[in-house]
Amino acid sequence: MSYQPAADRYAHIPVRRSGRSGLQLPGLSLGLWQRFGDDRSIQTQREIVLAAFDRGVFHLDLANNYGPPAGAAEANLGRILKQDLAAHRDELVISTKAGWTMGPGPFGIGGSRKYLVSSLDRSLERMGLDAVDIFYHHRPDPDTPLEETAAALDHIVRSGRAHYVGISSYSPQDSRTMAGLLRGLGTPLTIHQPSYSMFNRWIEAEGLVDAAADEGFGIIGFSPLAQGMLTDKYIGGIPDGARAAQGGTLNPDWLTDEVRARLQGLHDIAAGRGQSLAQLALSWALRDPRVTSLVAGASNVAQLEENLDALDHLDFTEAELREIDRFAVDCGIDNWADARNGSPVTFR
Repeated sequence: MSYQPAADRYAHIPVRRSGRSGLQLPGLSLGLWQRFGDDRSIQTQREIVLAAFDRGVFHLDLANNYGPPAGAAEANLGRILKQDLAAHRDELVISTKAGWTMGPGPFGIGGSRKYLVSSLDRSLERMGLDAVDIFYHHRPDPDTPLEETAAALDHIVRSGRAHYVGISSYSPQDSRTMAGLLRGLGTPLTIHQPSYSMFNRWIEAEGLVDAAADEGFGIIGFSPLAQGMLTDKYIGGIPDGARAAQGGTLNPDWLTDEVRARLQGLHDIAAGRGQSLAQLALSWALRDPRVTSLVAGASNVAQLEENLDALDHLDFTEAELREIDRFAVDCGIDNWADARNGSPVTFR
């Protein structure tokens, strides 16, 4: 039987406008970063994507290098789109990115016009699409002038490859500069995708949310669960099989006694609200209306459903926010600080 989406899929999910644009996004978007490569069952991937769409999650977020191997997430989504969602393409917001390492040599990484345009062409081929809705420069490239990157993003829109453009992991100042460059070219900067969580609050401290309000672009936070740390599983330490035990993006050195005490405090607040710790973290990250959406992944449908239930409880009292601030402090849990602070882009 062919897939038929839920008739009431838009009845309950909150939708916010991205800055001063016409682009609207669901409060929670589905990220296809770590669980949509060829190391995972395509059937499980399909179940997650379709369950998300049934709940009104119409934004699917990718990048050229998501896998493994790089490009696999886009190819797998292309299979799901063709099989199940082709008739609903106009309802979907599909985003992809380029900037981190995709291939060897100087044009497999960075912010050059050649890399960004050719990378997007390959992304469109893998997904079987004529255009994406949002194309991001995935990280700043200090070796390429911002003017060249901005001109490439403008060309991508004018050539029909994307409807909107965004940036990711840019500093507030570089974000303002890019917004000005794109405005001058006639292609507004629509959205910024920074890391943001209870333990990674740089967008507040460094003024990115203020830059977004001033320049008119939206914010869609990624890693709102701090690479899975803001879940109940790490309060007592690192369980076998958890992401922190496997290496990669969640550094086990971050799980200090102090951090676990903060997790316990936040867990207790969540329990008082009738939420899990993960749900509290997602609700909290959406408390500021300048945050348009959050990107969160899911390893199965049950986890997706738990995350989406956070959207039913977005209100906070001032007392709750003060209590949360006792525990939700920046703990240096940020894999992307070097990128926005001007570290060189290298290739092998």
